[in-house]
Amino acid sequence: MSKQPSFFSNIKSDLSSGLVVFLIAVPLCLGIALASGAPLFSGLIAGIIGGLVIGSLSGSQLSVSGPAAGLTAVVLTAITKLGAFDVFLLSVFIGGALQLGLGLIKAGTVANYFPSNVIKGMLTAIGLIIILKQIPHAFGYDKDSEGDFTFIQVDGDNSFTALLSGINHIHLGATLITIISILIILYWSKIPKLNAIPSALVAVITGVLLNMLFLSTGSSLALSPSHLVNLPVADSFQQFIGQFTLPNFSAIANKEVWVVALTIAIVASVETLLNVEATDKLDPLKRHTNPNRELRAQGIGNMISGLIGGLPITSVIVRSSANINAGARTRMSAITHGLLLLTCAALIPMVLNKIPLATLAAVLLVTGYKLCKISIFKEMFSKGKYQWVPFVVTLVAIVFTDLLIGIALGMAVSVIAILRGNMKSPYYFRKEQYHTGDTIRLELAQEVSFLNKASILLTLDHLPENSSVVIDASNTVYIDHDVLETIREFRDVKAVQKNISLVLTGFKEVYNISNTPSEELDGHHAAARAGHVQVISSGNHEQLLKELELN
Repeated sequence: MSKQPSFFSNIKSDLSSGLVVFLIAVPLCLGIALASGAPLFSGLIAGIIGGLVIGSLSGSQLSVSGPAAGLTAVVLTAITKLGAFDVFLLSVFIGGALQLGLGLIKAGTVANYFPSNVIKGMLTAIGLIIILKQIPHAFGYDKDSEGDFTFIQVDGDNSFTALLSGINHIHLGATLITIISILIILYWSKIPKLNAIPSALVAVITGVLLNMLFLSTGSSLALSPSHLVNLPVADSFQQFIGQFTLPNFSAIANKEVWVVALTIAIVASVETLLNVEATDKLDPLKRHTNPNRELRAQGIGNMISGLIGGLPITSVIVRSSANINAGARTRMSAITHGLLLLTCAALIPMVLNKIPLATLAAVLLVTGYKLCKISIFKEMFSKGKYQWVPFVVTLVAIVFTDLLIGIALGMAVSVIAILRGNMKSPYYFRKEQYHTGDTIRLELAQEVSFLNKASILLTLDHLPENSSVVIDASNTVYIDHDVLETIREFRDVKAVQKNISLVLTGFKEVYNISNTPSEELDGHHAAARAGHVQVISSGNHEQLLKELELN
């Protein structure tokens, strides 16, 4: 296991990574707020809280939290239904409290039940979505909202029509900046002595300087403000403070507030747990995040965000993967990004408004490519259909719908694949392969769940008449109730009908199934010493069935 670095052990790389993530987070925070029908500043508040509060409390070293793209439709609908943004903020606060409660009762372990093929499908889909969404910006077509990562956009376009529109509205200046930025990101690290400076940061600075050059020379390549980052600029400290909004606690008796809060808690928790697990898979040091601690951190963060006028927060894989690619090693990078968001939103928003969206698109295009490389597809297809089918379904569904629908469909297909894998068997017992006097021994696996019921039932039903059978549960820790009922039925009914001499051994009292009397077991052991026991399997039931067919 890799040694975990201390909080300040990689301060240089963490600070530079935080800067890169901050530059990416600015348009995402604003775009998600726009897509959600909320004040733009509410997206920045969520980003600030995600960095400073959740970044400090989270157990994840590399995850970055902020306003949730997966909740844009929920937020937009909720604000409309509740009728006021301050009432919606109360739902965010309550939703955070519910998340905190889930963390305290250790409900975060639900993340352990999401299969890796669904997680990889989610990561690959997000990579494809990033590429599809950023190509228009790369060409200088900045009509759609930068934070909307669903297929159908708020402007009525979708990922593909926006892509075609971008190609039809090419801005040469933006395209040139994108190409130069991508080349810098890809090759800057190969330059000796200069590679200590993050390539993404160099690309952003280069993009700003290029556009300033275009403007100063009056070139047609110059980008207008619509192609640049657009942060709200406060004229005074009082105006800045006025951008924060308090929740309306007088609406606490409104049942719709609680419905929205419950929706936010569930959706944000699932999205966070999946994103954190995905981030752990990308972590070069292969560290593991405690999901319950993460839920508690997210809950506290959402409570604070709701109290001061921010959007719901989740862990965000786009920023997290960019954080990893920029060289982050500890939580300091997430905290740095939050601190920079706060400082710049309060003091120098006009400086950030000089950054071309084309440069940020270049950073995200490279990030997206790293998430959906061809090698990932080759790896999944090499593992067989029970792995690649859920992977492909998750990927396609997320690209054409949204994150949670895609994950739900991927999970459903994965469960179906598991059921089919446990029910399907190439085995049919051939009587000529069985020799009278042999004892067929069936050794159960360490854990026998309801998913194994069909396989065990098929095995028992095809055992030959007048045979001797031993079902051994000596090494079994858990047996599902339905499986026990199947074995009881075989013992009491089917074995009697087929004149099968059955021995049950190793079944613990907690299973509530009678073990065979010791004298019968002694007879079985005598048969074993005489060399008449045919050991069929000591592993899983699929292997057991295959061995039965071959013997």
